[in-house]
Amino acid sequence: MRFTKFFPFIAVALLVLSCYLPWMTIESKNITITGVDTTGTSFGKPGYFHFVWAALYFAFFAIPKVWAKRTAIGFAAFNIAFAFRNFLLLPACQMGDCPQKRIGLYLLLFSSFAMFAAALTHDKKKYNATQE
Repeated sequence: MRFTKFFPFIAVALLVLSCYLPWMTIESKNITITGVDTTGTSFGKPGYFHFVWAALYFAFFAIPKVWAKRTAIGFAAFNIAFAFRNFLLLPACQMGDCPQKRIGLYLLLFSSFAMFAAALTHDKKKYNATQE
């Protein structure tokens, strides 16, 4: 089997892992923020929204049709947009307190781009125009 068949699954697994890793540390409050644990802040739980996009991406990527692969590209693009939003807005300085970015936030951005790249590099020889 080719590596490109496993690449989407690895990218989704990295995305889920990154949501449980530390995203940032707020030194003044002595708290560490992850995608699913934002206790002490008003950020909500952004990791769960990534889980929704990843599940939709995963479901459509598993369907062996051209339209499903194209839809998966759209879901991966939404995931990139939300990851970029989290990368820029969550660790922004507020009232003179600047959080420190951690490995989970970088892995989130990387895995979102990996999901998009996996959707773009699927096996195109397997599908033809009559399957749409």
